[in-house]
Amino acid sequence: MIEVHHLNESRSRRITWMLEELELPYEVIQYTRDEKTRLAPPELMKIHPLGKAPVLRDGDQVMIESGAIIEYLVRTYGKGRFAPAIDSPDYNRYIQFLHYAEGSAMLPLMLKLYVSRLGEAGAPLSPRINSELTNHIGYLDNEIKDREFFVGNDLTGADVQLSFVAQVAMRSSGRERYPNLAQFVDRIEARPAYRRAIARSGA
Repeated sequence: MIEVHHLNESRSRRITWMLEELELPYEVIQYTRDEKTRLAPPELMKIHPLGKAPVLRDGDQVMIESGAIIEYLVRTYGKGRFAPAIDSPDYNRYIQFLHYAEGSAMLPLMLKLYVSRLGEAGAPLSPRINSELTNHIGYLDNEIKDREFFVGNDLTGADVQLSFVAQVAMRSSGRERYPNLAQFVDRIEARPAYRRAIARSGA
């Protein structure tokens, strides 16, 4: 059975949601961050030496990086669903957004999180970080305008990968400022598979 090694306050939700969309059996193995250091427990390093989450084990295959895991699941179990055909016009857009989520969009979000913990010492960095956030979240809001999903007419792995970015953006910037992205978040959170993932392993 597929195992998802899940660390609280991590981006494992993408993986459990994708598994629910694919209707695959899986087991969630939970880990909890140290309350003081916010680091993962050493037990997580037994499954992968980096001690990061999510980690997926499927038989002898152990994978890290949520984008790579989603690509693997869609390629292995999707049966033509959740990704455009590689020779279709939408494929490049799909692969771009799949990697954009962690490659570019997450950086200003993470910087804002870490710099906010510095208090006054982080103040000089805030204008540049906020500018980058406005740039990236505005880009996503415009790209989802007049469409339900980021690629084609149906949910793809790229939407699953972008979900965390969109949800964090709504919490930090507000729904009114980015209405198209807010509607996307409402749409994905209403999906039965997403709701099953929440019910199974928590919000």
